[in-house]
Amino acid sequence: MRLLFVCVGNSCRSQMAESIARSLGHDAASAGTHPETSVSANAIKVLQSKGLSTEELYPKLVDEVDWKSFDMVISMGCGVSCPAIRIDQDWGLDDPYGQPLEAFEACANTIEENIKSLPNQ
Repeated sequence: MRLLFVCVGNSCRSQMAESIARSLGHDAASAGTHPETSVSANAIKVLQSKGLSTEELYPKLVDEVDWKSFDMVISMGCGVSCPAIRIDQDWGLDDPYGQPLEAFEACANTIEENIKSLPNQ
């Protein structure tokens, strides 16, 4: 399944979701409405601690992504308002930005559970 994860900064939650989804066999991407300049160091640490690749991760602007080519568009839950983009699910995840590593670990675990519970398409 092709999954697109969207949020505001595209530096924490959506980046972790992109990497975790890929590790679970999905074709995944992420983007933000106001992307940061780099992926959060704690997000990278959490993904690497799980043995996941972080090589292809970088913040992207949602306007630069062909969202129509994805089977599902998922908001990480930050009130992302993209009137021109369909949002299939909103996961309502708290943003771990600026929080300790434990907050990133908890967020990544929730993301993994959510991805595993998606219907197969």
